[in-house]
Amino acid sequence: MKGYVISVRGQIVVVEFPDEQPEIGDVLHLADDDTAVLEVLSSGKAKTYFCIALRDATKFYRKAPLVNTHDGVKVPVGRDLLGRVINVFGEAQDGQQPLPKMEGRLVRKWQRGGVVVKKEILETGIKVIDVFAPLLKGGKMGLFGGAGVGKTMLLTEILHNVVGKVGRDRYYSVYAGVGERSREGLELWQSLKETGVLPFSSLIYGQMGENPAVRFLSAYAGVTLAEYFRDIEKRDILFFIDNVYRFAQAGNELSVLTGSIPSEDGYQSTLESEMAMFHERLSSTIDGVITSVEAIYVPSDDLLDHGVQSIFPYLDSMLVLSRDVYQEGRTPAVDILGSTSSALSPRYVGDHHYEVVLMARSLLKRAQSLERIVSLVGENELSAEDQVVFRRAKKLKNYLTQPFFTAEGQRGIKGVYVPVADAIKDVNAIISGQHDALDDDVFLYVGKMSDIVHG
Repeated sequence: MKGYVISVRGQIVVVEFPDEQPEIGDVLHLADDDTAVLEVLSSGKAKTYFCIALRDATKFYRKAPLVNTHDGVKVPVGRDLLGRVINVFGEAQDGQQPLPKMEGRLVRKWQRGGVVVKKEILETGIKVIDVFAPLLKGGKMGLFGGAGVGKTMLLTEILHNVVGKVGRDRYYSVYAGVGERSREGLELWQSLKETGVLPFSSLIYGQMGENPAVRFLSAYAGVTLAEYFRDIEKRDILFFIDNVYRFAQAGNELSVLTGSIPSEDGYQSTLESEMAMFHERLSSTIDGVITSVEAIYVPSDDLLDHGVQSIFPYLDSMLVLSRDVYQEGRTPAVDILGSTSSALSPRYVGDHHYEVVLMARSLLKRAQSLERIVSLVGENELSAEDQVVFRRAKKLKNYLTQPFFTAEGQRGIKGVYVPVADAIKDVNAIISGQHDALDDDVFLYVGKMSDIVHG
């Protein structure tokens, strides 16, 4: 007997190894049942360790003998995973035929390589993103928002547009569902299947009902698969995760279960290092580029929450979704003035794009300062100049709404893809007054303005 169970505390199993000591991350199992699996999480007292039960914890009991596999949690990798949904154990979750035997890779091992930075803009076909918060190829975009403001829908549309419309011959996508509802996972799978993007995508789910270790490791499993496609298949990768806050939350649950002392804000003391390990693995090499789009739940719509703040340093683009905008009936419900991107520079987007964005932001800022006056005394009480500013801003905000391909079944409106050059041209035309004669409602849920003006 190499080790045995001391106690069981929910999903946490405390074990002791009198002689040969396991390493952090090693997988253990019962001597008489190799399906009862533990992962060594941290050390306790001398020769004792905190482990997490990856499956049913009721199989463990005091003095139960344990065997150390001297190996970590592995996820299968390979082209056979394209079009499939799996969990962190590599088991099919889509009701299709069982997966063939494939190479397994450690989910916690960083596949190191020379880092290459490509400063190119990745067009998404979504107006508000491409104009005001462009996504860098090889960069990281965060979609911040509270519950029910459209993070998952926006993330799914980006996946559909980039892989389905632009890069089927260049891109694979990897989607990690961490701590979200299984219903949302099913809807995503159906949407990707209906739009023809599923054969170029792999999905890994650790849904809300799973124990914290499975949810935590699902994020790493998704990164591991993305690294494989980048290094072995030599592909550019679009990596999606919904959502990163649940990844931080799972780490916090594990920390509480092991009795670790939290930081002052209540989160685990290892939060920053966990975020660093996760994000730094999403890097690009000479073989392929990993571009990540991350949905981030904002508890109580508080962007100052420490779990949310810990994600900021790793992002190139930030898209903040607003509940106020959503309640006004405009989707995607993006807070334009609260969103930003490091790619929004003449060096990357060109002088004309940059200047148009500066003028548009200035217009929206001026209109924002007038909103309280309008709410109190009405728009007609503004000066003639302020009325022009207010109305153009309203037209611009309406124009930046867009029907999505992935929402066609819900809204009954055909989705549109708008090239960034057309979006910039239209925004410039609106803020310069070329469409002042049109009603505000004309701009809602349209594609290019030429489709309206000439159609």
